[in-house]
Amino acid sequence: MKRFLLLVIPLAILSIAFKTDKPSYQLFNKDGKSIKYKKMIKSFEEADIVMFGELHNNPVCHWLQLEVTKELFEVKGDQLVLGAEMFESDNQIIIDEYFADFFKAKKFEADARLWPNYKTDYKPLLEFARTNNLDFIATNVPRRYASIVHKKGFEALEDLPDASKAFLPELPILYDAELPAYQEMMEMMKSMGHANENLPKAQAIKDATMAHFILKNLEKDQQFLHYHGTYHSNNFEGIVWYLKQANPDLKIMTISSVEQADLETLEEENHNLADFILVVDEDMTKTH
Repeated sequence: MKRFLLLVIPLAILSIAFKTDKPSYQLFNKDGKSIKYKKMIKSFEEADIVMFGELHNNPVCHWLQLEVTKELFEVKGDQLVLGAEMFESDNQIIIDEYFADFFKAKKFEADARLWPNYKTDYKPLLEFARTNNLDFIATNVPRRYASIVHKKGFEALEDLPDASKAFLPELPILYDAELPAYQEMMEMMKSMGHANENLPKAQAIKDATMAHFILKNLEKDQQFLHYHGTYHSNNFEGIVWYLKQANPDLKIMTISSVEQADLETLEEENHNLADFILVVDEDMTKTH
């Protein structure tokens, strides 16, 4: 009888847990209508580029990125290309050498400039690409060049050696200071007493570089899945704006990530951030 109870009690607890299920996330379309995960995935199938905007320290974002990657791999196979903001363009050779088995993961992780949450949040994506023989592209500008822009503006990039310019988009950098995202950044800094017209340019060089390396590594009939901070594609600006400037005919689908206390409805301020909005419970544990 005791053995029977030991089996039944855990099952009863699980049953209660399922009945009182508390979701940690919800998906909405840009108009604020709740949408199923599978329907979102289906809408991605014909896209040239899927832009997954994350909250860097949110575990739900990172889990869903891996799930979306697996789903799109099932559809696209080796025609899927992965890329990320978290890897700078001058580290591409290190990624390629690691994928070609010239050294082990320990050596790769020691030599690449990896984010503090690499092992928990980005390593699964990189290793998925490596295991499945997919290209993984380091798209972001080397941080030293973003620092140059912040201090001296775009013009300073012209003085770099030609070898350095290989890690950048074509110069001069296209820039629209009137884009709302860059204007908001500038206004925020003014309110803090730190007005510097180069600050949004330092953001723009990141957006422009990521767009450049996405396009450089996207061939006909391929699909590029890109991971980045959600502010780099919110409101279809940032990277998306640069992609469209280069090729207006691209089919681009975007995901934005936000936190809310209530998952039942999409708050008005979060409408139209992207084609799909991932809403995560604001009490979710952070990864770092």
